Amino acid sequence: MSLQSVKAFFAEHAPDIEVIETPTSSATVALAAEAHGVEPGQIAKTICLRVGDRILLVVARGDARIDNRKTREAFGGKPRMLDAGQVAEITGHPVGGVCPFGLATRLPVYCDVSLRAYEQVVPAAGATNAAVRIGVERMATLVGAEWCDICQDAAPSSSAGPNSVAPDDRGHAR
Repeated sequence: MSLQSVKAFFAEHAPDIEVIETPTSSATVALAAEAHGVEPGQIAKTICLRVGDRILLVVARGDARIDNRKTREAFGGKPRMLDAGQVAEITGHPVGGVCPFGLATRLPVYCDVSLRAYEQVVPAAGATNAAVRIGVERMATLVGAEWCDICQDAAPSSSAGPNSVAPDDRGHAR
């Protein structure tokens, strides 16, 4: 159902954008970058967060880490990752296929300014082997996103610091 809801979203709002299905999994940033021939930063990962009693989606570049301090300042509370079951129930998409398109529940969507390093990004499209290629600004407009600055400034390192939420490649808490 999830892939179909994304295809329906694009059929209605942007029929020129094709959902790309790959024969192999693109459920992590590394797998998606390889499957689509782009660098990991160009993969747009969608992270489902709870901040207080609010649930929201943040779309960020694939190699970015969420900074807790910036997130608290931007959203007024401490960010918490939802578990895979909660993410699937709320978004309608499985972890590894979560995207801001064709959502089961209307959620506020935020695009991190880290995405603006690219003209075009590759977010998932409702399945662990589906994605779209889309302009950054067009994606934000299509999903009614607000821009935010909540990712760490420095390049990601192999270990998360005390001020970061460490989601895996496609936004699931490790």
